[in-house]
Amino acid sequence: MVTTAEFKTSYLPAAERFGHWCDLTSDSIVPNKLRSDHASDFRAALRLLDLGMVQISALTYPPLEISRHAKLIRQSDPEQYQLMLNLRGRHRIVQGGSDTTIGAGELTLYDTSRPLHGSAHADSGLVEGILVQFPRALLTLPADRVRPLTAERLSGRDGVGALLVGYLRQLVAGIGSYTAADGPRLATVTVDLLTALCAHHLDAERAMPPEGHRRVLFLRIHAFIEQHLADPGLTPAAVAAACQISLRQLHRLFREQDRTVAAWIRHRRLESCRRDLVDPTLSRRPIHATAARWGFTDPANFSRVFRTAYGVTPGDYRRTARTDTGHPSPATRH
Repeated sequence: MVTTAEFKTSYLPAAERFGHWCDLTSDSIVPNKLRSDHASDFRAALRLLDLGMVQISALTYPPLEISRHAKLIRQSDPEQYQLMLNLRGRHRIVQGGSDTTIGAGELTLYDTSRPLHGSAHADSGLVEGILVQFPRALLTLPADRVRPLTAERLSGRDGVGALLVGYLRQLVAGIGSYTAADGPRLATVTVDLLTALCAHHLDAERAMPPEGHRRVLFLRIHAFIEQHLADPGLTPAAVAAACQISLRQLHRLFREQDRTVAAWIRHRRLESCRRDLVDPTLSRRPIHATAARWGFTDPANFSRVFRTAYGVTPGDYRRTARTDTGHPSPATRH
């Protein structure tokens, strides 16, 4: 399942905003005690993406303090981990003897079953972050190995951390576009990336199940392909070399998905061209330039593969988009 919700305190009278925010976050995230110097006019917003076992919340709010003491834990403990990706300002978390402050692009993990104190600050404006919450049981690493990671600074600027940060940003940006069938798949991908992040920082990747390794590797491969679609030199061999695997292993991974590497690259390039062709801001860009922008160096070949995929030529597709009231959606054949 996929459930989404959006709320802004600006919809309410100023005097009611902070109290409503406290109630909202208690219900949708976890009960905490909140305090803020901005309680008299608390302008905050929340976008929630509920994937079933995993919830992702995009949060924007003024500076505040948060505490979760033993009494609150006894009253309500979902036995979850929470991961905060800080986007703007600073988040401080104190838990289990660790005291960590993270800046933009950094992450920290904490445990709802253990007391914590935290605060969020910004030199000016609002604090922004993405919070992921999920049952501890979903993380396929021993709890005693994960505990030292709580309330520690985890980099989101390189390696698995950067992959997770990019994924969460894109996931939140797409709120509202996911179907019910996407929920379990997206939840699995999210947990796999969280497991990979923890395993990386624990130097315990051997503890991750083989299936988790394959899924994380597949995500790395897809991320590399997306980043290099415009490069005419993007070939299966180039992908394998960049991801430090053999060409044979790469082809085997894609066979498990009932597709070939080359076919996937072509499909993603065509989808990028199709999106640009219906973009009114790019209406003056020649079709051959759009093709070249996404790695098609031969205009005749581009026209041929586009027609094979979508049943019309690129020119006809663009003309149809101009006359339709909405986006065209001709049947695709992959």
